[in-house]
Amino acid sequence: MTSTENKKTSIFSNLTTQILIAMFVGAILGIIIHNNWTEEAAKEFSGYIKLLATIFIRLVQMIIAPLVFTTLVVGIAKLGDIKAVGRIGGKALGWFFSASLISLLIGMFWVNILQPGVGLHLSDVDLSTATEVTDKTQNFSAQNFIEHIIPKSIVEAMATNEILQIVIFSIFFGLAAASIGEYAKPVVSALDKTSHIVLKMVNYVMKFAPVGVFGAIAGVFAVRDFNELLLTYAKYFGSFLVGITSLWVFLLFIGFLFLGKRLKTLLQHIVSPLIIAFGTTSSEAVFPKLTEELERFGVKDKIVSFMLPLGYSFNLDGSMMYMTFASIFIAQAYGIDLTIGTQLTMLLVLMLTSKGIAGVPRASLVVVAATCGMFKIPIEGIALILPIDHFCDMFRSATNVLGNALATSVVGKWEKED
Repeated sequence: MTSTENKKTSIFSNLTTQILIAMFVGAILGIIIHNNWTEEAAKEFSGYIKLLATIFIRLVQMIIAPLVFTTLVVGIAKLGDIKAVGRIGGKALGWFFSASLISLLIGMFWVNILQPGVGLHLSDVDLSTATEVTDKTQNFSAQNFIEHIIPKSIVEAMATNEILQIVIFSIFFGLAAASIGEYAKPVVSALDKTSHIVLKMVNYVMKFAPVGVFGAIAGVFAVRDFNELLLTYAKYFGSFLVGITSLWVFLLFIGFLFLGKRLKTLLQHIVSPLIIAFGTTSSEAVFPKLTEELERFGVKDKIVSFMLPLGYSFNLDGSMMYMTFASIFIAQAYGIDLTIGTQLTMLLVLMLTSKGIAGVPRASLVVVAATCGMFKIPIEGIALILPIDHFCDMFRSATNVLGNALATSVVGKWEKED
């Protein structure tokens, strides 16, 4: 290993260590505040301390749109032709839909085997807490879904960080640039240089990651009694952990089949993004850092810039597993018996409606609520899982990152072999 690589590894390890320390200190501080302050004072403290996490996530969001646009356009232009884009896109979508289907099936399998919703008492649940999520389902329709995918303005898409819309525009722009050839080289070169500047910004932003994670964890533990939540939702949370662990085992096994011993190296590279996603409950928050680490791992920049934006729209494995798990759990809690045929239909609906959801907190709950509505399951049942959802979100966000890292690395390996 060269001195430069040693230096990179040292920096990487320091950031990971700082984030882990920040998580631990944040949890301790939050627990102290929760146990010693009044409920009102703790909520006020939580609101202020969470600003640290908000600042970090907004700093990352500031970078995402220019990073996706510049890297994806340059990546497609470097691929050179529509055939190459189609070949890699075909491999990507094949992986994404296979992984999504298996993730959904894992969630469906464990919620039926362990039945965490059976016998649940609903009397103590405040159904009004679900209003924020259920209100968003009113605009959830096929028409709005299509409108969400296709941008009417790239400026609006960038302003609102709609990754899938930016991806659609960037693909068209990149293909047009590739078809022009030499004439477009100055523009592609300028965008290439811009992408490197943005990646340099990533290094600056990531220095704030431990502070952001500290704020997120401290804010949650200040207002939530984790022990009480765990006792109340032990069966639900325990069943969810069984499902998410099964998904990790599956993903790592598939990763080992394709990457072999290099899987260990990949995990070493993505441990920091995994922890950040876990602490902030946002897989979107690590998009720039994950881009950088996958390139360091050895995946060609044109593959990373093409795969990751697509993956963040089509390959959210942790969220997919959670969607079937949560939807069927709510049905169990209300005593609604869903046949296997109905559950498989629900699975297919989730497969389609979930594509394009943002990798941000609570996005998957909107899809769950909408799906419940389609199958005559009370959407107010979302209130049942809201108290523990933040902790589930930590695991599913990290799983989303793992799934996208594996997909990008495997497709990158396939392209080397072709």
